[in-house]
Amino acid sequence: MSEPLQPKTVRRMSLIRHAGIYVVLLLAGFLFGYIPMWVKAREYRNNLATSEQNLALARLQNALSSAVIDARKGDYEPARQAASQFFNSLRAEVDRGDASTLTQAQRVGVEPLFKPRDEIITLLARSDPAAADRLAELYASYRKIMS
Repeated sequence: MSEPLQPKTVRRMSLIRHAGIYVVLLLAGFLFGYIPMWVKAREYRNNLATSEQNLALARLQNALSSAVIDARKGDYEPARQAASQFFNSLRAEVDRGDASTLTQAQRVGVEPLFKPRDEIITLLARSDPAAADRLAELYASYRKIMS
């Protein structure tokens, strides 16, 4: 009833089976190397995001501290520019909402810091020495909120 298989047919089936085994082993080897690299890349991506958040906060603090130092030295125009940069960057961070590097408590806490903005910028534009004290108070408040 059934005809015996030809030797060529048997050989072809054996080659197909071996080729299938090699393909499966090749895929397994690929996954064996890919999965650990994917986990490592994911870890590096998370570390990078954390570092970028810390850098954004450090830049904010740096702009404000530069304004304080420049105002104390009597360099009011660089102080005005640094203070303006601080307020603009801080406003941008607050406006980003949940995507911000700031926590919800920090976003709420920094809102009162915007009230003296115009006054401080005006004092700096007029080269008023009182601006240095205002900036120092602002810096202390900012550090308290961020810690």
